[in-house]
Amino acid sequence: MSENPARILVVDDEPSITDVVTYNLRKEGYDVQFAADGASAVQMVNAGPFDLIILDVMLPKMDGYEVLRQIRANYNTPVLFLSARDTELDKVVGLEIGGDDYLAKPFGNRELMARVKALLRRATAQDGATAGDGHKEVIEVSGVTLDESTHVATGPGGDIDLTPREFELLAALMQHAGKVLSRDQLLHDAWGWEYLVETKTVDTHVKRLRDKLEAAHVDPGLIETVRGYGYRFKTV
Repeated sequence: MSENPARILVVDDEPSITDVVTYNLRKEGYDVQFAADGASAVQMVNAGPFDLIILDVMLPKMDGYEVLRQIRANYNTPVLFLSARDTELDKVVGLEIGGDDYLAKPFGNRELMARVKALLRRATAQDGATAGDGHKEVIEVSGVTLDESTHVATGPGGDIDLTPREFELLAALMQHAGKVLSRDQLLHDAWGWEYLVETKTVDTHVKRLRDKLEAAHVDPGLIETVRGYGYRFKTV
């Protein structure tokens, strides 16, 4: 671990979970803080920057979804949901409101650490791209413009209101405009996931992305479904 280890906030009201997760993260060399309720978590995030937040859904004082909404109003810190609520709907909701990953309880330590490292790697890569490592910051395809340095997307009707995850998904498609990308590839590019997860979340986000493109007077058909494989952003 480097001289400046990543700072991670663990938010859970179950001491048995908090103790184990905190112990294992510190064993890996991370700087770990913890909060036992949602309101305290928001205060801690506002008081000092964190590189990653591990967030339970069912919390006292303020649930995890509301915690994330308040965090997303000011920060793009990666958030990993850790919850006993493990239905597909729970996972989709968590991802749609801005979560970066969702791990259901009970979980294995190896899987948790793999996801933590993947999210931190992706955040580091994004910071490097913004700093100017040769990554193209402005993408223009078929009347849509993405500025990756400001995370602003625009179309003929003006700015397109996208969540951070929707922006990353659109960026992945536009960076490979004209090429078909599988759902697994989109998960890797837009979420940074490097292991098997439910690919249906891609379909959910694509539907929402098409709706927002149409609202901004952009042809939603630019995101083309390639049956049995994935999606393609068309060039016109």
